Amino acid sequence: MPDKKCSEPQPNDCVMPVRSANPIRARSLIRDNLEKQAGSLNLIHSRMPNIKVFSGTSHPDLAQRIVDRLGIDLGKVVTKKFSNLETCVEIGESVRGEDVYIVQSGSGEINDNLMELLIMINACKIASASRVTAVIPCFPYARQDKKDKLAGGEDKEENKKLAKKNYDWKFRVNAQSRAPISAKLVANMLSVAGADHIITMDLHASQIQGFFDIPVDNLYAEPAVLKWIKENIPEWKNSIIVSPDAGGAKRVTSIADRLNVEFALIHKERKKANEVASMVLVGDVKDKIAILVDDMADTCGTIVHAADRLVEAGATKVYAILTHGIFSGPAISRINNACFEAVVVTNTIPQDGHMRDCPKIQCIDVSMMFAEAVRRTHNGESVSYLFSNVPY
Repeated sequence: MPDKKCSEPQPNDCVMPVRSANPIRARSLIRDNLEKQAGSLNLIHSRMPNIKVFSGTSHPDLAQRIVDRLGIDLGKVVTKKFSNLETCVEIGESVRGEDVYIVQSGSGEINDNLMELLIMINACKIASASRVTAVIPCFPYARQDKKDKLAGGEDKEENKKLAKKNYDWKFRVNAQSRAPISAKLVANMLSVAGADHIITMDLHASQIQGFFDIPVDNLYAEPAVLKWIKENIPEWKNSIIVSPDAGGAKRVTSIADRLNVEFALIHKERKKANEVASMVLVGDVKDKIAILVDDMADTCGTIVHAADRLVEAGATKVYAILTHGIFSGPAISRINNACFEAVVVTNTIPQDGHMRDCPKIQCIDVSMMFAEAVRRTHNGESVSYLFSNVPY
């Protein structure tokens, strides 16, 4: 029992409230409370594991730029093929309890790269990674997002050939309802492989996000495009933003609003895949700089026809700005022979070879946007800032 005089404070004394009048017991309680707080902090820290970034073989340069921005080293991984062309992946370091990010773009040999990504995801997942995020700058099979009907869209000469072969044309048209939705299949494959999160850029169709039951962050190249326009087109205030098809109207109106300029669009009709039959321009481009904006260009038939149509309508200069520059088949030769001042693409797909073959092609680096998305995701922060800003 403590002395009564000791337990009663004097008027001029500064008293620290404690749970016990016994100073030894009070110190013990304070120490216990501090240990509990430290334990809770350790628990919070354990929920945010260390970060590891691995690269597939599709775009190692982009992956290196991302880790350089983050100030970390690229994870060790060995990818090889057996003699029968099976893909083999060996993760060269421990990923147990780690927050893993795998960078693999849907370009080049798309099927091989997709399979490599699936194997890498599964390898990390069964090696006890805490979370596996697939960073897919260009989403593969994104154009196969719905069932397209080809009734009346086939080439008439092809129809005659089919008729001669006694094919039932009506049956052929009805059969289009059995076309695959391959983008949904890719989404299922990524989820089954073990992906917990997807980071991509400018999906060809935004509804692809709904194909997943896991979080999907669809970044936009728009902030980087706006920055490039203001820095590289001196007369950009006298420009008009043009969509080469009706599907990109929302994209061009957003850019035009932020630049405070007008917009136009081109309605196109296709005879068959990768071949445009006719184009109708909606809007006035006379005596203006026309800036074609689209999410991707493959064989470039559409944007080349659109550029010619814009020049016929009185445009003084024509630029093309594309997020994903696939440039397959005759694309490079078409661009070289077209009336473009420049064809600007991002590095979601490797562009070094294309830039060597075509001096009109210029590249916007978007690695800082992916790096910032990775950093914010790892730290549990919002990525909505990246939808309208370029991180510096």
